[in-house]
Amino acid sequence: MQKDRMITGITPSGSMSLGNYLGVVKNLIEYQDQYDLFVFVANLHAITIPQDPTMLKAKTKEMTALYIACGLDPEKMTLFLQSDVVEHSQLGWILTTQSTMGELSRMTQFKDKSAKQGESENISIPTGLFTYPCLMAADILLYDPKYVPVGVDQKQHLELSRDIAIRMNNKYGEMHIVPEPILTKGNIKIMDLQDPTKKMSKSSNNPKAVIKMLDTPAEITNKIKSAITDSENLIKYDPVNKPGVSNLMNIYAIIKNFSIDDCHKRWAGKNYKDLKDDVTEALLELIIPIHEKYNEIIKGDYLKDVLENGALKAKKIAIKKVNKVQNKLGINWYRK
Repeated sequence: MQKDRMITGITPSGSMSLGNYLGVVKNLIEYQDQYDLFVFVANLHAITIPQDPTMLKAKTKEMTALYIACGLDPEKMTLFLQSDVVEHSQLGWILTTQSTMGELSRMTQFKDKSAKQGESENISIPTGLFTYPCLMAADILLYDPKYVPVGVDQKQHLELSRDIAIRMNNKYGEMHIVPEPILTKGNIKIMDLQDPTKKMSKSSNNPKAVIKMLDTPAEITNKIKSAITDSENLIKYDPVNKPGVSNLMNIYAIIKNFSIDDCHKRWAGKNYKDLKDDVTEALLELIIPIHEKYNEIIKGDYLKDVLENGALKAKKIAIKKVNKVQNKLGINWYRK
């Protein structure tokens, strides 16, 4: 029985955080057994803001290897670089011509990123930051997936992809499958260790605030030890009044597949040191094997071979789709 196709992308900027792993990667590891899963490394999206070329290459290699180390299996799914399949850019331009400035200007991520870019760099906003939702739509529609896994903050971009697909189907005839969103399970949010009212972000300026998947065991231990809690010393799940404690409980619960009730029973009558020790132990049990696999993957040509094979598979599908779209639009003039 043929599996429904699913596609998602990962941007190779920064380093993978624990929040990325628990909120995104952990789900993808399950999805690869349930769907025909395509995952691309979105290096073209990365350059919508200024990047150091050497750092971008290094982060692309790091992020790709880390996804495999975390459990993505190239024998079960398709993994490739966005830039290795030029049809992403080709369809991206076509979809740009089918979108409007009004709908692109309403994208909340454009508003947020352009505000940060203007403040930090004091330069004009790059055009790519404005138009990249069209490339994102191409990333999706190119493979006619039935499903796209998204977080709540990304749902708007998928809605744009759906709008463009429906618009083109109505205007030129059926050419796109209109994809459905699969929202992140449980709407998982791992919070900042130093300010647990904010979501953990790999771009945080406070190194103690974020656990990165390539942090050493000593770094992880110290970060959990210094995580903000409160003065009550009562282990209780209450995200509003006890956000720091609740965040640590949440981390443990997700890693161990515990319910919050299970957590309350485990730590009944115990203190914050017990909580932090348990969270640290769970994290090290998770992360140390990932480190070992990662260190093997980055050696030799394995990663290069995986990405080349993935691009070949993706390109066969992408070429057919671009030709279909161009035929419908009249770009391939010599074809009926």
